[in-house]
Amino acid sequence: MAPGSFAEYTVVPAHIATLVPAVTPEYLTLLVSGTTAYISLKELGGLEEGKKVLVTAAAGGTGQFAVQLAKKAKCHVIGTCSSAQKSAFLRSIGCDRPIDYSMERVGPVLRQEYPGGVDVVYESVGGAMFDLAVQALAIKGRLIVIGFISGYQTPTGLSPVRAETLPAKLLQKSASVRGFFLNHYLSEYREAMGHLVKMCASGDLVCQVDLGDLSAGGRFTGLEAVFRAVDYMYMGRNTGKVVVELPHSVNSKL
Repeated sequence: MAPGSFAEYTVVPAHIATLVPAVTPEYLTLLVSGTTAYISLKELGGLEEGKKVLVTAAAGGTGQFAVQLAKKAKCHVIGTCSSAQKSAFLRSIGCDRPIDYSMERVGPVLRQEYPGGVDVVYESVGGAMFDLAVQALAIKGRLIVIGFISGYQTPTGLSPVRAETLPAKLLQKSASVRGFFLNHYLSEYREAMGHLVKMCASGDLVCQVDLGDLSAGGRFTGLEAVFRAVDYMYMGRNTGKVVVELPHSVNSKL
């Protein structure tokens, strides 16, 4: 959680480092993605047994954790994804109703199968998906915004908010929209990270990593592969957290 991404080495104070049981990429998934899902759902989700939870981009780096944590809270989980492979992955981690939007439309599925709406939406796509999520909210429903990947490549990174319609839609349902940015919840970070590391180590949490083996150029190895990894993520090809491997270089003087 310190500045210095896209580097082979970085120096951080020991007190902000996290001790992990093994040097494996699975633990990297927890640093931002795992803690974002854990803290946001704990602080803003109000999860209870039987609640219906919709997770967008559910097979992605953060969505995978939202699905699993909601299931552990005994919720009914719906997850959107873009392929049959991702749909199968979601079922494997407990998702009750994967919606592969390459094969079926999200809006009609939600209206037909969940006419009473969903209680919590964990939203990271933005744009048209955000609009569908607002429409799908149940009475007193909660929508948690943790990102908007569909707008990251626009000049401002933001899409216009239709202020003339959103308030009415929320008012009609006594619903709410809350934004979550991890840096504003760092007081909760250490506890969350410790809990997630134990879950991962015990096998109680699936921490899916995508090293790019199925990408056009093969596995993401070395800093020169970062641009491919980012493109791969923006194209929605990844299942789980995208990780770039950095080869170890041994210096006998160290």
